[in-house]
Order: sequence, then C-alpha cells, then structure tokens
Amino acid sequence: MEERILKAEQLEAYIGHLRQEERARGTIEKYLRDLRAFFSWMGGRPVDRGAAAEWKALLLERGDSPSTVNVKLSALNGFFKFMGWEENRVKFLRIQRRAFRDQGRELTRPEYVRLLAAARAEGRDRLELLMEAICSTGIRVSEVRFLTVEAVRRSRAEVCLKGKIRTILIPGKLASKLLKYARKKKIASGEIFLTRSGRSLSRRQIWREMKGVCVRAGVEAGKVFPHNLRHLFATSFYQASRDIVKLADVLGHSSIETTRIYLMTSGAEHARYLDRLGLVT
Repeated sequence: MEERILKAEQLEAYIGHLRQEERARGTIEKYLRDLRAFFSWMGGRPVDRGAAAEWKALLLERGDSPSTVNVKLSALNGFFKFMGWEENRVKFLRIQRRAFRDQGRELTRPEYVRLLAAARAEGRDRLELLMEAICSTGIRVSEVRFLTVEAVRRSRAEVCLKGKIRTILIPGKLASKLLKYARKKKIASGEIFLTRSGRSLSRRQIWREMKGVCVRAGVEAGKVFPHNLRHLFATSFYQASRDIVKLADVLGHSSIETTRIYLMTSGAEHARYLDRLGLVT
C-alpha cells in the first residue's frame, strides 16, 4: 500500500470542499485548527490505521473533555473520508446524554440585561444592538450578515446556509431599532452590522467585543459568547410557547433532539426538582 503522507495541499483541498458544501465559517476555521494540530503531531509520519486512535488517547491524556475530543475526531474523520482513507477513521467516544447543563456556563436573563447596559454605558451601540438582535431572533452568529436593511423593512430575513433556506421573523421593536441605527450610520441597503471599513463582522470580532464588556457587566467571561444568546432565546421561546417542534423550526434544527439540548435545565434547577420529590424522609 502506498504510504499516506499528510500534505498541505490535501488540507487546502479539504477546506475547499467544506466551503463548497457551504459549511459555516466558524466550523471550517475549527476544523482547520484541529487538522493542523494533527498534521503537526504526525510530524511527517505516514498515516496508518492506529494513528487517529493514538491521537485520541493523547487528547484524553492531556485532559480534553470527551465532547471536545469528539469534535476534533469529527474533523479528522471528515478529512479521512474526503481522502478515501476511511479505514483510518476512529470511533467517537460514547458520552451519556446529560440531564442538565453546567450552571457555570448558563447565561441568565438578568446577566443578559447587564451586558446590554454595560455596552450602552460604554457607548458601544453596535454591540448592544447586535446582542439584542441575536437574542431576540435566535439567529446564529454566522447568520448576522442576513440582517439587511431590506430584510428589516420586510420584518423577515431569508437565511440560506448549507443548502437550506429558512425565514427568521424580526420583532417590530427590534426592526425599528435596526432601521434607526442604519439611518444613523448612513446604511441605505445591505448588511446592517459592519466594521468601520464596511466589512462584515467576523465571529471572532463579535466574540471579542462581547468579552470586552464582561467586567463592567459583572458577568463571568465563560458565559459570554454569541451562542449563549441563542440558548437564552431558545429557553425564553419555549417557556412562552411550550412548543418544541415550532422552536426547532425557528432555530433551523433538522432534529428535535438537537433542540432538546438547548432546553436542558441547569444543575441547580435539576436539584430543586429532585428535592420536590420528597423521597428523603
């Protein structure tokens, strides 16, 4: 069998393949980082059947969480499939489904309000409005670019990603604030959230700006990232509607099981449920 040596052009071809499949920019960046780490670890050695398994063991040994290891393996297995090296793929770790989520990572509504107030106090009107837009519509950070002046005027944005099209409704109060902001920034058409040079905001920039108001807001930095705003939207929507099927549609999930993850209660709330059972005399 011909030796399978990892090469930079193979990685470039795979990343190009992911772009053609319209994978989210953040996903591609994550896969690229993980694959580069694997390439570096291999150090020019030929890939054999045990290479991925050995890397998996190394990741666990150094303390990566099982879910983190599985994400890295997903990148690696996808690359092997693309290359036609499927016999080198490695099994994912089996993780028992959790009944509750880590309270230390859960962003609460009062904390969200404090983040908005902190951004407002620092004169960061774009950041304040951006957080409101994500949290009140449930859009992914990669979908922010679909919030255009035209979409806001229609009160709905058509999001097209990964070959799927879904409609995101824009609440009236949010639409008014977005149009007011666009007029202030002299944005007559196209994307509303732009950099000073007129470019789309990157995931990394949005992440960094949100982290920048944590101290003033008195919110743990580990809770502050765009996807947690989407989680807060999901729990708020479900509390109001009690309709998980509708929520799955709104979030753009193809499986209700994915939506269910968003609705897990915190550990503290789960403990209160257990206390109410009254089974300890």
